[in-house]
Amino acid sequence: MRLVVGAAVVRDGRVLACRRTSPPEAAGRWEFPGGKVEAGESPEQALVRELAEELRVPVTVTGWLDGVAAIGETHQLRVALATVVDGAEPDPVEHDATRWLGVGELDDVDWLEPDRPFLAELAAYLE
Repeated sequence: MRLVVGAAVVRDGRVLACRRTSPPEAAGRWEFPGGKVEAGESPEQALVRELAEELRVPVTVTGWLDGVAAIGETHQLRVALATVVDGAEPDPVEHDATRWLGVGELDDVDWLEPDRPFLAELAAYLE
C-alpha cells in the first residue's frame, strides 16, 4: 500500500477544505490537501512539500488524526493536523476553490470518501 498524506490545516477554529478539479470522478468534491509520500520522505516532509506545491503555503505539522482510510486497493490515507506558517494565505494551484470550515460547516461540502472517516475526530478537535 502506498501512503498518501492529507492535511487538516487549522486556523482560528476552522479547517481548510479544497475542491478538486480532477480526475473527472473527483472533480467538484472536497478534500484535505496533500499527496503521495515519495521514496526517502517522511510523511511530515511529504505534507510540507505537497502543500508548498498545491497551495503555495509553508505549513507545520502539529499532530496526526487517528487511523487510516483506503483509497482504492493500492493507497491509504493518513491525515495530519497542520498550521500555516507566518499567516500565509493559500493560493491553490491544483484546486479551483478553498473554504475555511467551522465545526458546524463540515457537512456543507461533498467530501471525498477517504476524507470522511477523519471528520468526527476533527470536529471534536475544532470544538
